[in-house]
Amino acid sequence: MPATSSENLIRTLLSERRQKLDSALDGLEAETDGAVDVMKAVRDTIASGGTIYTCGNGGSAAEALHFAEELVGRFRSDRAPIRSACFNADPTAITCIANDYGFESIFSRQCEAMLTEQDALVVFSTSGRSPNILKALEVAADRGATTIGFLGGDGGEAKRGCRASVVIPGDDSAAIQEVHQFLMHACCEMLEPDAETR
Repeated sequence: MPATSSENLIRTLLSERRQKLDSALDGLEAETDGAVDVMKAVRDTIASGGTIYTCGNGGSAAEALHFAEELVGRFRSDRAPIRSACFNADPTAITCIANDYGFESIFSRQCEAMLTEQDALVVFSTSGRSPNILKALEVAADRGATTIGFLGGDGGEAKRGCRASVVIPGDDSAAIQEVHQFLMHACCEMLEPDAETR
């Protein structure tokens, strides 16, 4: 039976996705030190009693929400909840701040309200160039918080604003986000009760 146009499309997309994802994973292999730095910064913040705050735009906003809920809820097995919150989660705060101060302030204003030097701001950005991300990193650093970046491309200006960052090279946002999700889950795996024995 001949393949349908939908089946052909699926096969084509699978082949293209495999190539893009393989390339992004190759980029991660070159960034192992950065990945280790990010994981250590997350772990150290939690161990010192700090809160993990996250943010991002578009698909990266979904990843920021995903990371926060994995920490507060659970990942693979039962453990104590970990204090985390996502600055994308409250549409009333976002629209209020955007209306009064501009879209570039939607995260930085929340950083001013929430962050202490014990906390960490984790940003997700496939370009590292979003003005609202850069402003949030600036405020977080001013407040003494740890700044952590899941970045893409060449890391953009955000890389300079992060104390710890991992940069997935390339210009395919989907592949970068897929590797960011892998790294996010690696951070969650690190916090599992049996992590040291795996």
